[in-house]
Amino acid sequence: MTDTVKLVSLAVATPDNIIYQSEAAETAGRLFSDRFRDFKHLARVFESAGIRKRYVARPLSWFEQSHGWQDRMEAYAEVASQLFTKTATSALDRAGLRAEEVDCIVTVSSTGMTTPSLEARLSRELGFRSDIERVPVFGLGCAAGVSGLGIASRMAKSRPGAVVLFVALELCSLAFRLDELTRPNIVATALFGDGAAACVLRAGKDGLAEIESTGEHLFPDTLGIMGWKIDDTGFGIILDQALPPFAEANIKPAVAGILERAGLTISDVDRFICHPGGAKVLVALETAFGLEPGSLDIEREVISDYGNMSSPTVLFVLERAINAGLPPRSALVAMGPGFAASCVTLKRAA
Repeated sequence: MTDTVKLVSLAVATPDNIIYQSEAAETAGRLFSDRFRDFKHLARVFESAGIRKRYVARPLSWFEQSHGWQDRMEAYAEVASQLFTKTATSALDRAGLRAEEVDCIVTVSSTGMTTPSLEARLSRELGFRSDIERVPVFGLGCAAGVSGLGIASRMAKSRPGAVVLFVALELCSLAFRLDELTRPNIVATALFGDGAAACVLRAGKDGLAEIESTGEHLFPDTLGIMGWKIDDTGFGIILDQALPPFAEANIKPAVAGILERAGLTISDVDRFICHPGGAKVLVALETAFGLEPGSLDIEREVISDYGNMSSPTVLFVLERAINAGLPPRSALVAMGPGFAASCVTLKRAA
């Protein structure tokens, strides 16, 4: 019998620059209040988002200047390389492995790009082998922490004994736009932060948890809920305010369908570990899954300490859930552009 895929280790990291929510609110007011008619109403989101601080790729003063594609992507290449190195090295150290033992790297990121991709740029520095298999994935957005973990686990399952490194890395702050006088852009200044997470997966006997099942659900005719519009200046956020009610109405049947394909039901899940997209989304998820209000407590702690970092955020939640002690079965759930839902179930290590 083939050994099941295990999550062997997990590491997280953030950039060094901290922005407290009070500073973000003051700066946004200075930059937008005279130019955006409804700013005073929208500014309430800085208090209602449940965020205390965030970590970002550049100091706050950087965001008060205009930037184009070149300097945004230069900043991405620099800081993303630092975070990739930090999380990958830490995850491998915790697994008791060397970089040369990694057989495959799955990297997810939707907030910047480099060609060659990050793992290729860092291959010599980190010590990866020349025959390593690379799977860089762009465009899955907030769902990529769960979707990418699923991809990495399937790579590990198809190659018994192979070491798979999974890295989720986002620098959401680099998409901040002074020229975008829109509700989504201003709301984004109150929500998003930067961070990275790395996991080591391998089919074997030992690990923090077993990857039991993976699945996705793509909702039809929902392209306008979340994503990027791209122009000469950079990424511009698409974020529909209908997201929380959409999640409340649709996430449970989508996850139920994913679980059913794995022979499971909602009632088989002891703990949902969710991507904390925002305070309203967390309330919607608790309502949808029939959870007691406040049940997603770790999720609220993470969003308070880091904001919404897109794909790695759910892995920050997972790290805290592991430290607190996983129940027999957990389900990682995230939603992202598409619009899509992703789910990975974990069984507690024996």
